Amino acid sequence: MKTFLIVCSPNHRRRTPQRSVIQRMNRSLTWIRRVQRARQTRKRRSSKGVFMKKWKLKNKKADIEKLSRTLKLSKPFCNLLVNRGFSTPETIRNYLEAQKLPLHDAKELKDCDKACQVIENHIEQGNKIWIIGDYDVDGIISTYILKQSLSVLSDRVTYYIPDRMEDGYGINENIIDAALSDGASLIVTCDNGISALEALAYAKEKDLDVVVTDHHEPVTQKSSNGEELCLPSADAIVNPKQADCGYPFNKICGATVAFKVVERLFQRLKRENPIKEELVGLVAVATVCDVVDLIDENRVIVKQGLEKLASKPNPGLQMLMKATGIDSKELTSFHLGFVIGPCLNAAGRIETAEKSLKLLEAQSPELAEEYAKELVELNSIRKDMTKEGTGRIDALVKEQLAEDPVIVAHDPSIHESIAGIIAGRIKEKYHRPTLVLTGEKEKVKGSGRSIEEYDLYREMADFRELYEKFGGHPMAVGLSMREENILPLRK
Repeated sequence: MKTFLIVCSPNHRRRTPQRSVIQRMNRSLTWIRRVQRARQTRKRRSSKGVFMKKWKLKNKKADIEKLSRTLKLSKPFCNLLVNRGFSTPETIRNYLEAQKLPLHDAKELKDCDKACQVIENHIEQGNKIWIIGDYDVDGIISTYILKQSLSVLSDRVTYYIPDRMEDGYGINENIIDAALSDGASLIVTCDNGISALEALAYAKEKDLDVVVTDHHEPVTQKSSNGEELCLPSADAIVNPKQADCGYPFNKICGATVAFKVVERLFQRLKRENPIKEELVGLVAVATVCDVVDLIDENRVIVKQGLEKLASKPNPGLQMLMKATGIDSKELTSFHLGFVIGPCLNAAGRIETAEKSLKLLEAQSPELAEEYAKELVELNSIRKDMTKEGTGRIDALVKEQLAEDPVIVAHDPSIHESIAGIIAGRIKEKYHRPTLVLTGEKEKVKGSGRSIEEYDLYREMADFRELYEKFGGHPMAVGLSMREENILPLRK
């Protein structure tokens, strides 16, 4: 039997009745019993193979004392910054004073000038230009940036955002046929295209000019010389993740790539983009919502973007902030990622992403208010669907997948539009890479979310023969496949 001794100072004893001391002792004993029960529960769960998240304190090597003196910051704060990867005075200053840094030069993006030349040629010839975007926040904003900016230079610019259910992710042959039927001569992709090898080969066969703007990982294939990049057929490819791209920072989102292209285009034409200030705020929204690292240029963009959103926001976005109860003067990155972003995403998940784009395009307050209220309502529906779906997948993990190092969960009843959200929540709970698949037979689709230590895209790329379509980056992937290939993928 363990004995617990509670020592009170004489003064404290005089002030406190004996009954209070006993009460405190009982509370202490109750707390100790709870801790013991929790430990026993953890041991039981661990023995059954249930995943327990492990916490490890990083202690990267650096001269903390010197950094503290040089930067006039506390040693614990310097240690935290070093653990986050900032180990020199210069990188720490750049991180803490991002608003003072200039943005990187768009000219450093491989093919940026080439892409601008192709676009200029089609504008001069009066040709029709189709912009092909994506249905998430990054894709919607990328589409808006290109459509609105090119429309300053031409009245023959239109856009198409794939339907999540009908088209799936990215450009495909049906979309290309629709562009041809509409008389398009140039296709510009944004936030997609880098992995659309077959679709863009088809576009070139049909004599369409193609400009790809994207930020996702290029397709790789194994060969006798190791891994080789497989780039799509296009007249220009603007993507900082190309191996030979000299851009100094490759972790920007699709909207930033699109912004850089139109920025360079207007520079070349020696013209001012009348909506540039508005676009900076929108790029900040896309940067936060696409969950890219908030370092280097991304940190600069978000800092500047929050200022623009507070002073000169897009009219539709301003109405969405009002509908969600956000004070623009108190706006933070939290509001972008957890309030505004989910509302913009909800349209593409439940109905069509064009509603979010229409909100951004709205010029009258009445129309903007109508779209804003609709997006808020759609997001409420999406929350209910997500809660129910997460519960089902969580139960499946506990019953069948508790010991799997990578969770591959399949539930045909899950709405495919929320598979990525559910994967993210399961990943957070179990701290394991997670794929959530829905649909049946030849029409299984899904999304994956990963942890920092595991490059989900690279690991899954080794099994391309199992997928119909596949793309993404280290922390998130999307795919379609046949139901019969789920078990081989899980193994």
